[in-house]
Amino acid sequence: MKYIVNGRIVMPDRVIDGKALAYDEIISGVVKTEDIPEGAEVIDAKGNYVCPGLVDIHIHGYLNEDTSDGKPEGIKKMAYGVAENGVTSFLPTTMTVSEEEIVAALNAVRSLKEESKTWGGAEILGVHAEGPFINPSKKGAQKEENIQKPNAKFLIDNQDIIRIVTIAPEMDEGHKAIKQVAANTDILISMGHTGAGFEEAVSAVNDGVGHTTHLFNAMTALAHRDPGVVGAALATDVTVELICDTFHIHPGVFSIIAAQKPGKLCLITDCTRAGGMPDGEYDLGGQPIYLKGIECRLADGTIAGSVLKLNVAVRNVLENTTLSVPEVVAAASYNPARAIKAKGKGALKSGYDADIIIADEKFNIKRTIKRGNTIYEA
Repeated sequence: MKYIVNGRIVMPDRVIDGKALAYDEIISGVVKTEDIPEGAEVIDAKGNYVCPGLVDIHIHGYLNEDTSDGKPEGIKKMAYGVAENGVTSFLPTTMTVSEEEIVAALNAVRSLKEESKTWGGAEILGVHAEGPFINPSKKGAQKEENIQKPNAKFLIDNQDIIRIVTIAPEMDEGHKAIKQVAANTDILISMGHTGAGFEEAVSAVNDGVGHTTHLFNAMTALAHRDPGVVGAALATDVTVELICDTFHIHPGVFSIIAAQKPGKLCLITDCTRAGGMPDGEYDLGGQPIYLKGIECRLADGTIAGSVLKLNVAVRNVLENTTLSVPEVVAAASYNPARAIKAKGKGALKSGYDADIIIADEKFNIKRTIKRGNTIYEA
């Protein structure tokens, strides 16, 4: 058994001071420091936060690698890189590329999933397939020529690796694919890159949609006579993603959505291969993108993903709201883990995997622990 002492232990609903966190491969629990046996392995958190490892359910790339490249070595490089940002598990995310490229990416992730439990990077929990089942009018930085009608058979056949799929409900006639996937798989169906109106979006939720891809971005907006997909997401029980880089979403919106979606807010990065790289030209789905500061854009100015790190998203929300540390940390760990039904992930609860981070007040990562083993130390 190992112990973390002198830390502020962040539970889903409170912060515990003056005690120790006990774990081996799984979390044993919070114990009194005087109960730590002599000679036990002890980590001194030095007054920093002790939190669950972060869970990124929407990340395309990092360190000049991209899931859609379909290269196992690239996805592994991403996994090791994001561990430095406090991410202990993630969903490598595909986009609207050709079907052959999507299949290759799914196979690459599939080949790594089991190995990722024991390697020195973040664990792979599956894939988020963002597209190709989207609306051309809301394609954002995705290539129109690769867009397809929603295909239930493809999703059902790949349900072993796909954990989330982004679909534009209005492109699915009668919501046939949504209904089939909801009835036959545990895939979380997300509405995104969609021009649906409020009524259609609510109907899609009733038919099986349970999530919203990067709320506000690439969807119909909230207006008082036309509430759009944003209104439907706020009016129903779906979970919602937010890219809290202060560019995709104004910081003033963070508190509004958190208040409307308690326990349902999931912080994501939507990071591209430009993440962790210097300003310059990169590639996204076969199109050149240009990074300047925190902004990624196509040549025509269209926003093209982000370079956000998930620990920075946590910091941004903490600095721009009055939300508590447990609430914000849960939005980057417990909430996304629950959304994709990832058992044993996202909280420092007894019996959960010992995925733990130590972070300072600015949420700089001091140590990342996955399944009980340190995989990064500052």
